[in-house]
Amino acid sequence: MALRDLIPRNNGSRDLSVPRNDPNPFLAFHREMNRLFDDAFRSFDITPFSSRAMGWPSVEVNETDKAVTVLAELPGLREKDVTVELRDGLLTISGEKKSETEDKERRFSERFYGRFERSIPIDDVDQDKVAASFKDGVLTVTLAKLPAEQQKVRRIAINDK
Repeated sequence: MALRDLIPRNNGSRDLSVPRNDPNPFLAFHREMNRLFDDAFRSFDITPFSSRAMGWPSVEVNETDKAVTVLAELPGLREKDVTVELRDGLLTISGEKKSETEDKERRFSERFYGRFERSIPIDDVDQDKVAASFKDGVLTVTLAKLPAEQQKVRRIAINDK
C-alpha cells in the first residue's frame, strides 16, 4: 500500500490522476466513492471532517445555581490571539491560529489554521460579573447568574406510583 493511500482526499487538493488498476475492485470502488463525496461536500464549502463542521474550538458548558462556566480548548494559542465578547445573551469566542511553517515544506496536515468563531447562547447572567482566564491552552469563562435567576430554580420531587 502506498503512502498516498493513507492520506485522506479531503485535504483541499484534487487527485486528477488516471484511475489505477487495483487488484481489489472493492478498494477501487471505495476510493472513487470517497472522491465523489469529497467533491460534493467541497462545493458547499464544508468537508465531512473539517474543523468547521465539527465546531472548533471544542467547548464544555457547566451550570450551577450561581454561575455558568464555559471551557474552550484552544491548543497552540496564546491569550492575545483570542477575543471573548458577551452581547445580547450570546457569548462569542473568536480569534486566529496562524501556521508556524510555510506550506511548501508541509506534506500532510490535519491541524487547523485560520480564523475561528464560536457562539454560545447564555441567558440571565450578570454582564458586570464575567471573568475569563487562559491557562495551558484552555480558556475558562465564568459568568455569574443574576440574583433573580438564582431564586427561580425550584427542585421538583418525583413521586413513585
